[in-house]
Parts: sequence; C-alpha cells; structure tokens
Amino acid sequence: MTECAISNHSSNHSSKNVALHALVPSAYSHAHTVIQEILKLRFGFDHFRPQQEAICQAVADGHDALVVMPTGAGKSLCYQIPGLARGGATLVISPLVALIEDQVHRLIGKGVKAGRIHSGRSREESRETFRAYLRNELEFLFIAPERLAVPGFADMIRKNPPTLIAVDEAHCISQWGHDFRPDYRLVGERLQGLEGTPIVALTATATALVQKDICTQLRLRDPKLFIHGFRRANLAVKLVESLPSERPDRILELLSAPDRIPAIVYAPTRKKAEEIATRLAKKFRARAYHAGMMAPDRESVQLAFLNDELDVIVATVAFGMGIDKPNVRTVAHAALPASVEGYYQEIGRAGRDGLPSEALLLHSFSDRKTHEFFLERDFPPTPVLEKMMKGVPAEGSIYRDSLVSKVSDIDPEAFQKAIEKLWLHGALLVDADENIAAGPGYQTWKKSYEGQRKSRIGQLDSMQAYTSTDSCRMLELIRHFGDTTDSSVVCGICDRCAPSSEVREMDEVERTTASLILASLEGRDAQAVGRLFDEALKITPKMSRSAFERILSALSRARYVELAQSEFEKDGKIISFRRVQLLSAGKKAKAANLASLEIEGPRSDDSGRVLKKAKRKVGKSSPAYRVPMEESAVTPKLFEDLRAWRLAEARKRGVPAFRILSDRVLLSLCEDLPSNEQALLNVPGLGPKLVQQYGEDLLKMTSQRL
Repeated sequence: MTECAISNHSSNHSSKNVALHALVPSAYSHAHTVIQEILKLRFGFDHFRPQQEAICQAVADGHDALVVMPTGAGKSLCYQIPGLARGGATLVISPLVALIEDQVHRLIGKGVKAGRIHSGRSREESRETFRAYLRNELEFLFIAPERLAVPGFADMIRKNPPTLIAVDEAHCISQWGHDFRPDYRLVGERLQGLEGTPIVALTATATALVQKDICTQLRLRDPKLFIHGFRRANLAVKLVESLPSERPDRILELLSAPDRIPAIVYAPTRKKAEEIATRLAKKFRARAYHAGMMAPDRESVQLAFLNDELDVIVATVAFGMGIDKPNVRTVAHAALPASVEGYYQEIGRAGRDGLPSEALLLHSFSDRKTHEFFLERDFPPTPVLEKMMKGVPAEGSIYRDSLVSKVSDIDPEAFQKAIEKLWLHGALLVDADENIAAGPGYQTWKKSYEGQRKSRIGQLDSMQAYTSTDSCRMLELIRHFGDTTDSSVVCGICDRCAPSSEVREMDEVERTTASLILASLEGRDAQAVGRLFDEALKITPKMSRSAFERILSALSRARYVELAQSEFEKDGKIISFRRVQLLSAGKKAKAANLASLEIEGPRSDDSGRVLKKAKRKVGKSSPAYRVPMEESAVTPKLFEDLRAWRLAEARKRGVPAFRILSDRVLLSLCEDLPSNEQALLNVPGLGPKLVQQYGEDLLKMTSQRL
C-alpha cells in the first residue's frame, strides 16, 4: 500500500554507496539541507511531493506524527528519510509479509541497510537479522506486529532502542477501522519502555474516529497531524447498479474500451474471482489471484502482472498491499465493498502515473444482504455474549469445555466468535490451556463491544449511502476522510459530474412506481425502503429490487425525497435500514415532472426478473458451521489429536488456543483430510500464512487418516 521513496521528479544522481555519515555530521542534525540531501543522494529524487518535506522535517525533529495520505502519495518516504536523518536504526512495524519484503528489497536496492523478521524467514535468518540489529549494523528493521509478543523480543529492543518507530498500515490498530487486527491493537502496550523514541503512524485510510483511536492506542505525545491529499484528479469514479449475473459481461465491455488495461478486478469471493477470470481470459491475458492458491502460483501471477505479461488480474481483497504498478488504468469492483475506507484504498491503485484512469463499481441491493450475513456471523448479538458471561465465575476460572456444556444451546460457531470478542474487549482472560477467567472488563465490556459492532454496521451504511449520493463522487470521498485542505470543487469526470449515455428518461412503469412512492409518502412520511418496495410490487409484481432502487435514486437526485439511515433493536440485534422522507419539491411534483426525471441503467422491462433466494448449501463453499462431531462421519480421534496439537502450540506461543486455529477449522480438516499444501489452502479458514506456519504438522495428522 505504501510506496518506497516516491517523488515527482527523478534525478540522474546515483543513490548507491552513499554513506549516511558523509551527509549527517551529527546523528540528530535535522537542518533543511540534510533532508534535501538524503532525498537526492540516497533516493535519487530532486523534489518532495506536497507535504512530504513538512512531515519528514517534523518526524526527524523528534515529533510524534500521524500521517494519513492516499495510496501512492509516498508515505514510506515520510519515515525512511527521517529515519536516516536521525541516525541509528528505525523499527518498522508492518502487518503483511509481502509488504515487508517489497519495502526491504527496495531499500536494499537504494543501498540502505535493511533487514526483516517475519514468519516467512527461517529461524536462523531471523536470528542473524536480529543480531545485526543489536550490533547496530541495520538502518531499518522490519517486523510484523506479532513479533512483539514473542517472549523476550521487546525486552531486547528496549535494551538497544531504535531512534524512530514507524507503524505502517496504522488503521489496523483501531477497532473502528475497516481492517482491525487484534495483534496491532496491542502494539502501543508492547512498546512501553520506549517512550523516548518518536513514533510515526502511517495509513491511507482513516476517518476522524480512527485517527483519534490510533493516537490514543499508540500513546502518541502531542502528535503532528498530516491528513491531506485525498483528491485523485485523474481518476473517474463510476457506479452502476447491476445484477451479479450481469457483472462479468459489464466488466468485459468496460475493459474492451481503448486504454482500459492493465486492470485490477476485485471479486467478493475466491469462486467469483475464478469465474470472472475465466470469462475475461477469452479476450485478455487474465488470471485469478486469491488466498486459496499455492504461494508460488500467487507470486507468479503477481509478477506477471507487474511485468505487463498479464492484462487483467482478478483478485480478492488479498491483492494490492504494497503493489507498485503505476500504469493500472482501471480498477473494477464486482460487488459492493464493506466500507468506504476499503473501497478508497483499492481504487487508489489505479492511475498512480497521473494519467486518466477509471474506477467502476458494480452493485445491487443483494450485496448488502451478503455483508449483513457475514456481520451477523462475526459479531454475535449481545445476548449471546451475555449468556456466555453468566457461565464464567467472577473469581477463579472455568475450563473451555465446561463452559461449552453450560451454554450448550449456543451455536458452536457463535460460541467461538463470542469467546474471541469477549477476550478482545477484556471481559475474559483465556490462557494457553483454555482456562477462562473474568478479565478487567468483566463488568464493562458491553459498551465497547456494541460500539465496535455498531461501527461495523455504520461502515456498511456509509458505503451504501455512497452508492446513492447525488453529489460528486470524488468530493464525497474527500469529505469522508476529513481532508480540510482540499479545494472542495467537483471533479468533473465521475458519473455524477459527467453522466454516461446510460442515463435516460423514465419509462411508463418507472413513472408509475415513482408516483406511487410520492403518494405513499404523502400519506405516511419517513417509511422504510422495504415497505415501499412491497407496496410497489402490488402494482408491478415483476419489478426487481435493483430497478426499484434506481427509481429511488432518481427521486433523490431530483431532491423529491431524501434517504436516511435508521435502525432498531430486535431480539438483541441491531437492525439497520433506510427511511425515505418526502421533501417539499416532491410534494409539488406532477406527472410532467416525473416524465422528465433521469434514471440510470436498463429499462424496467429489461431488469424485471424476480430475484430468487439461493439456498445455502453446507459444504466447502458455505460459511455455515460444520456439523458437530457426533453427527459427522469423520473419526473423533483426529479431532482430539488436532486439539491436543493446538493446545501444545498455544502453550509454546503463550496465547489462547483459539488464536492458533478455531474449532471450525479443525472440523474442516477432519472432513476434508487434506493431503498436500494446495488441499490445505482449500480448507475454509486456512490462509497462506497459517499453512506456512502449521502446514507440515497438520498434513502429518490428516494424511495418516487417508
């Protein structure tokens, strides 16, 4: 996501073999000329990009800082130059192995002494890297956040403290962020004892709430805030309502236009990535990329795309972190993203070279329902967690299986998620032996948990609202991230500023539906969208929800109605929905006004197919929890062997057992009995990192049952 040493103009000056001591007479001399010299002689650039110099100077001078800049704006430079200016070593905490590898290789290519410690390196390689750090031979040491939890590691860092700490992808720290990671949440706590070292936190996506949380969790001292640069003047953002079945053809049509490749297509699932890639491969050099592929295959696809040997890469959100490909002309989304933050991060991979580029988002009402399903799975209702807490003693502890017996009516997957969430919010303490005790948040967890759950719903609400906004798409993104330095002028190239030929006048069926909506609201204002849709079906029974939503959007753009997000609680669940409010212009609207309304997309008779609810099948492609062991055909002994192995790993690492692998994954292993690495990657819940860490052990156990 962040790029190494990016600037506007390149210099012919070689940056290799330039010793830092030749540039910086004193390790803490931060004069303006020093920053400029490092930029030119170490990185080969003549000029900073906007705001980079101010950030580098502040951090080099020892100030804590929060840097929120869009993808491709040059955030990495904002810790690399200050780190070199301050002398000594900079500790860089980064969440992804691929991102770390990319940064380290780039720095080494610039003649900078950089090393890394992560799960992809052998134990001896990691030990030698750390010894080099302790011998003061490194200028940059990159680590994953989990490394700080390894017993003794943080203590050794404190004995030889770095001169700067950089926390990359800092939005992962915040429970209000779109990509929250528990191990990142603990970074601030694990850095205690290094209070004298300045910290710079960097991210491409952080709302005001997330920004505040990052500063709090990292304990930043009077930090300098740099939040700017979110406008992408060369990026045309376009959204189109489209049924899932239509989207591959829509994407094919878009990419067939001149100068629309190279392209990245984001698919919601691995299966969809494969399907769309197969469809596009009939015309383009296209391949899929997702976590279910073998690591060498993923690397091969990524390298081919970076080297322009592929036209299109169809990927899940796993792709893109740290990717530096400036000539991507198109980023297309084949489904609604879960948050505006994630969406902005992904479209930011288009047009980094400054040339005209396009971001297309294909969406429909059904996408929201998919996200809501996974949200309910990952964030169980509060009453489920409250019932769990009643089984935990206020003093002493209870073994996990004993707690399972006490709350036997709770779904196994909900139990697992509840344990994780209660542990995360401090309500429970869980040791490596799976003993569960009351935590410091035993009485106070509810407010924190419900706040996080509500935040996740709010992110989805914001993304949904973005699809129906009638204002400039780029300006809405800028406002979302609180960039107060922006000019606030419309972009002129998005689908709102420059509507495409798909915008047309309403047909007769659509005008009738629009009249019904206005009449219904006049009789009873502020109705739920779902209720209005049910009323419309009485007159136009074949109208799809997507067609109805397009009519609502047209009425909203004309300022006849206003869409507002609302919610209510039912059975402990927060139900989110939209209300439609009648505006004064809508009350005065006549048939003639409706006849001139513009609407997007195909005519109602083209989109009038009835959407049937697909039956969810329990199996590899389903997120549903596997059947209990006593109802399964698999050998219970394998499950117990896997649990015993997991317990041993948890003790070794000093973490709760569920942080190794969940029961759901263990049951999947029992049913699938994988015999090779590819088969392991196909097991739900097992990604490349876990396979790399535990694959050999797991295969020894599962292959014996074949």
